[in-house]
This record gives sequence, structure tokens and C-alpha cells, in this order.
Amino acid sequence: MTSRKMTRKTTVGSIDPSVLDFTAGSDLQLDLALVQADCIGSAAHVTMLSRMPIRPKVITGAECKAVIRELGSIMQRAAAGQFSISLDDQDVHLAVERILTAKLGDLGKKIHTGRSRNDQVAVDLRLFAREELIGAVSETLALAAVLVGFAKRHETVPMVGRTHMQPAMPSSVGLWASAHAESLLDDVALLMAVYDLNDQCPLGSAASYGVPLPIDRVLTARLLGFSRPVHNVLYANNARGKIETLILQAMTQVMLSLSRLAQDLMLFTMPEFGYFTLPAEYGTGSSIMPQKNNPDVVELVRARVARVMACELAVMDIARSLPSGYNRDLQETKGPFMEGVATTRSCLRSMAQMTERMEVNPGALLKSFSPGVFATDRALELVGRGMPFRDAYNYIKANLDELETMDAVESVLKKTHWGAPNGLDFGWYGERIKAGREWHNEEWSAHCKAVTKLMGIKYPVE
Repeated sequence: MTSRKMTRKTTVGSIDPSVLDFTAGSDLQLDLALVQADCIGSAAHVTMLSRMPIRPKVITGAECKAVIRELGSIMQRAAAGQFSISLDDQDVHLAVERILTAKLGDLGKKIHTGRSRNDQVAVDLRLFAREELIGAVSETLALAAVLVGFAKRHETVPMVGRTHMQPAMPSSVGLWASAHAESLLDDVALLMAVYDLNDQCPLGSAASYGVPLPIDRVLTARLLGFSRPVHNVLYANNARGKIETLILQAMTQVMLSLSRLAQDLMLFTMPEFGYFTLPAEYGTGSSIMPQKNNPDVVELVRARVARVMACELAVMDIARSLPSGYNRDLQETKGPFMEGVATTRSCLRSMAQMTERMEVNPGALLKSFSPGVFATDRALELVGRGMPFRDAYNYIKANLDELETMDAVESVLKKTHWGAPNGLDFGWYGERIKAGREWHNEEWSAHCKAVTKLMGIKYPVE
């Protein structure tokens, strides 16, 4: 006798329990990060539905207020850690709908009119990405500002410049630190550019093909604080995976900047160099060697660069061969997307805190200068007196002993052109940081105001 297999009843049909578990995947955990965004997106959607020029109204003005009030309550519960997603829910979207239906009856069943979970998750991720990008810009600027401040305090402290890891020419701590800062400031520009691409609302595209209702996608975008809707409803869903990849590419560039800084710190804090000293509280001890204080932060930052790059590749590889329209494969991009963003932001915070407390050891820096480091500077001095460069080059190569009396501080002070060790424009760095902070403040304020106005409660919800 064959027993009939049991199924689990869900909002979207009866499903074999093993299939339900398999298809839900990690969404029960990952979607907890999207509860606020899902409620905000739903509030904009029901507001738009209540204003559609049709009779009878799908949702009345009073019903819209009731839905938004309950959505605000869900957001507060989520902020207090009191929101959960069950396996029967499958994801945050159906969990929110279930709660609304339990509270509001048939009214809760109306909120999905004119949309699909496809455009729901798309708008949730764009709202989530908006906040993450604004935060990442702030944290990248914070580390850049720490490095610029460090550079200014030690502007002309001599430091051997290296090529091929070998001593090359006289440089300075100021040049070294501000070079890393400038790399991060370029990363900020990239984050802002990706932010602009993300600043498009996919809501209203539904299952990718629009709906036979007079929905107002421009209104929905405006309510959510987006600058515009994604125009083409099919592309609104096709952009899933693409926009996450672009964001992760920007995060990867940030991590590459951090990796080079971390690698330098690994080398230059070794006893054999001793240029810098990291704060003791940012190291860890050994289980067997009592004297050890290991630079685990910079080592982990180097390793986590690979993690973020792997996240970018995972999302890109999933999206690369998908046909048009929604495909469930995209569910697998959510985890690496969130991981890559979170990893980048945590590395930025840790590096900023550590670098701010780092100390310079001028004696060790001066000790590392050998006469050969001054060879190019001396050759160019001869050029300044009229000797052809190649003749000066060959002369110094044959008379390196003449460099014994060269002075490192004097060499640094002579390099005064724009961007050189004694020509660093700290006002220029300051203006870039100031402009970035103004951008951050404007975007974060606009986002919070839009959500506060829409939800009728102060945002962020605490």
C-alpha cells in the first residue's frame, strides 16, 4: 500500500515539505535584513494603489492608513528583534503579508495587487543597497580622513620610497599615507556612481511585463525617495544580479585599496622595518608564545579581499547566462551580495580605528636610508647644473660613494611640486572629503525624510 505524501499549505500553494525547505534556502535568515525595506516598499505601493483613478477603489484612503500603521508596527517589532520568518512564509514578503492579513483580514489580501514578489525583492534590495552604499561612503571617507590627518602630522618625515620592494628614492610618511587616502577617495567616487545607478525604482514592473491597471510608477518612485523608476519593466527585473554585481565591484575596489594598505602595514610594522607601531589592543596573543602580539586585523583584511571578490564573482556567474525575466537562480545572489557589502564595511571600520592609533618611528625610518637611495635625486641635481640626464645617470652610477653625505630631510624638502613629498595639497584632500561628507549627509537626510513622511513614524526605527 502506497502512502500519500503530505504537503505543506502556504500562501502560494501546497508544496512538498522537502521542496519547501530546499527552495526557501537561506531566505528565512537573510530576509531579516530586508524587513524594514519590505515594509517601506509595501507602504509606497498601497499609497499608490489608493490613488489609482478607478472605481471602485482597490484600497481606500482609510484602508491605506490602516495598512501603513500595521507596517510601521512590523518595522518596530523587527527593530526590536521580535520578527521572524517561518518556513511556510518562505520569505519576508509573504511573512509581512501573512501578518497584515491576520491583523486586517481581507484588506491584507489586497496589498499584493499589481505587483509580484519579483519586483518586491528588487525594490527591497535597492532600498537595502541605498543604505549600505551611503554607509560605505561614510566609512570610506572616515578612513581617508584618518590617513590624511596622519599624513599631515608626519608630512615631511623621511621614508624610503620603494620599487620592486627595493629601496628606490627619498619619500615621506606624508606621501605614503596620503597615497592610500587618495585611492580611497577615488573609491568614494565609484561608490557614488554606483549609487546613482541603484537610484532607480523597479516597483510596478510586477512579473516583468507590467499590469493592466493604471498604476503610477513615478509616484511610487517618488514616495520611496528614488530619483526615477527603471523605465522598461522587463529590464527592471533583468537588472537583478547586474546591479548587485556593480555594487560588489565597487566594494571590491575599496577592498583592493584596503589590501594594499594592509600589506604595507604588515611589512612596515615588522621588527626588521619598525617604521610604524600598531596599537597593542588591535593585536592578538599566541596560545604558546607569551611575547607575541599578532597583527591579525591587517592579515584578516588581506584575506577578506578574496572573500569580497568571490562574492562578486558568484553573483556575476549566476547572472551571466540567465534568460530574460525572473529566474529563481537570482535567489542565490542575495547571500553573497549581503556578505560582500557587510565584509567591506566591517574592514573599513576596523582599519580606520587601528590606523588612527598607529604611531610613527622616525628613527627607524631614517635608519633605513642607504646612500644609493639618493642616486636619482643627485643625478637630477647635476642635470639642473646643465649636464645631460644620461651623462649624469652614468656619472652617479660610477660614483655612488659621493652620496654618503646626502641628507634625507633635505631631499624630501626639495620636492615641492604639486603632489610631491613637500608639495602635498592638504586643502585639496580636505575639499574632497568635505564634498563627500556633504553628499552623504544630503542623501541620508533625504532618505530618512522620505521614509518618515511615507510611514508616519520617525526613521530610522529604533
